Amino acid sequence: MLLLDTHVLDWMMLMPQRLGQRTQKLIERALLQGELCVSALSFWEMAQHVNGGKIRLNLSMDAWRSQVLELGVREIPLDGAMAIRADGLLGAHKDPGDRFIAATALACNATLVTADAVLLNWKSPLKRQNATL
Repeated sequence: MLLLDTHVLDWMMLMPQRLGQRTQKLIERALLQGELCVSALSFWEMAQHVNGGKIRLNLSMDAWRSQVLELGVREIPLDGAMAIRADGLLGAHKDPGDRFIAATALACNATLVTADAVLLNWKSPLKRQNATL
């Protein structure tokens, strides 16, 4: 199972050229196998970026989310156990959103696809794939 970090979801949908070739192949394979996932929190983060003017979409966030899910990407809801686990990941990242996403990947035993250097270099059992490779 692959879990996309928010920026990787953005790249996959809007700027696929930013993804490395290996990552593109892993995403394609996971999508075909029904194992490509995103945290529900990633939709909140994307909405924050859109509302803050960092990202422009030609459709509403609701429509964009539907488009992502219609591709076959699975949305993983955040539950209480993940939220508690994220609080314990203070060494993972200062950004709580990234800790929630890391906690989701750990809870699902998924490989986190990210280009975030902090998450890539974090000493933990989290499985990771550098999105630029």
